[in-house]
Amino acid sequence: MGVISEILKGLRVTGRAMWRTNTGQEMVTIRYPDEMRHKPQRFHGRHVLNRYPDGMEKCIGCELCAGACPAQCIYVRGQDNDPENPTSPGERFGFVYEINMLRCIFCGLCVEACPTEAITMTHLFEMSTTNRSDAIYTRETLLMSPDGSVPHMFPDDRLADMAELDTADGWVRATAPSGVAAYEGVKMWQGTPGPADWEPEPTQDELDRASGEDESG
Repeated sequence: MGVISEILKGLRVTGRAMWRTNTGQEMVTIRYPDEMRHKPQRFHGRHVLNRYPDGMEKCIGCELCAGACPAQCIYVRGQDNDPENPTSPGERFGFVYEINMLRCIFCGLCVEACPTEAITMTHLFEMSTTNRSDAIYTRETLLMSPDGSVPHMFPDDRLADMAELDTADGWVRATAPSGVAAYEGVKMWQGTPGPADWEPEPTQDELDRASGEDESG
């Protein structure tokens, strides 16, 4: 009887989920790919190399992201800027930038290590390939265009939601960088030409107030 009792307990959980539509609760499954699940703000998806609002590249070719990567999937080679026509505000820029997505574990340590907010992670994760070489994302694929749009290696992929490439701000909106409460709610980062929101996250008090207004409304 003990085994049967445990099986019935498991089926009870399954049974409750099956009838959620009748109780107005959210369904556990969605009709992917016709419907896309809303992802958390700090979702670890495909990477993007950002630009400053004036169009200059943020990457300075320092290779800190490659050094911090535990999977050793990032390769960067810097090159001196042309004084007459600089690519980035620094002395150097990322002349070569490659990420081997077959080795990447999407830990986000490259984002944490970058001193110029050059690399962030989008919400896109549809990156299946039939050729191993297509999984090597180069600077041309990763770099944001001057207008703020982000290229996709397979622009005709019907399963990919290209709008998810616009969300590349999740890791840079923490309200208290390094845990210093004095910076709560202060914008610490420069934005991009793209549509991503680089403003600070709401404080906990603001979230509590908004939650209370929603419940009262």
